[in-house]
Amino acid sequence: MGIFGSPRRNGNSDILLDVLLKEAEKLRASVKRIYASELKIAPCTECNSCSSTGKCVIEDDMQMVYREIESAKSVIVSTPVFFYNVPAQLKCLIDRAQAMWARKYILGMNLGRRKGFLIAVGATSGEKLFDGVRMTVKYFFDAIGAEYSGELLVRGVEWKGEVLTHPDAIKPAKELAFKAVWEK
Repeated sequence: MGIFGSPRRNGNSDILLDVLLKEAEKLRASVKRIYASELKIAPCTECNSCSSTGKCVIEDDMQMVYREIESAKSVIVSTPVFFYNVPAQLKCLIDRAQAMWARKYILGMNLGRRKGFLIAVGATSGEKLFDGVRMTVKYFFDAIGAEYSGELLVRGVEWKGEVLTHPDAIKPAKELAFKAVWEK
């Protein structure tokens, strides 16, 4: 399952995730695409209902996302870097994973096992450019029962489509597909 985190459709992080998912399809994997910016997902209200039920009481598109995560063997999150973190649309989705966290850590439910991969693209070359994104996504993966299994981090890319001129980006995206589909 690929989660497209960018609010800009077909931007650089979308391009890399699409390369990965197309390669996964060539490997005969069944692929699901989720575009965070196209979903109606309300922010977590911290009502704590999920702590007793394991379910979020907010009825919106996140209910479908829960089902897709539960059936996924691998979850790949792609995102541009916004102020050293993920865009708001993706952050809402991540925050609402609190219900899955509650199932796992409060209610002791088995969420199954899956792999998690991160693709992140940033415009600057700062040493800590990906630290916030990586930390956020690692905790998201922990909440959904996914083991952090790999990443593709691309610096110095800002303009739409610019990632296609980076030879160090496309090939690693294809290689991540193999890890997502076949490696244990």
